[in-house]
Amino acid sequence: MADIVNLNRKRKEAARRERQGQAAENRVRFGLTKAQRQRQRAEADKAERQLAEKQLEPKPWS
Repeated sequence: MADIVNLNRKRKEAARRERQGQAAENRVRFGLTKAQRQRQRAEADKAERQLAEKQLEPKPWS
């Protein structure tokens, strides 16, 4: 005799696995650690400062 299967539970499990797979993919694609985000921000700030120093007429900061 076959086992009884709850189709709702199977459907929900399949959807959960799909979401977990998508989340893992997104973490790899878009995820950065806090240290990496801080480093990127610091590098962008440094580049902006260096560019501002090389301008002939500095922009007035408001």
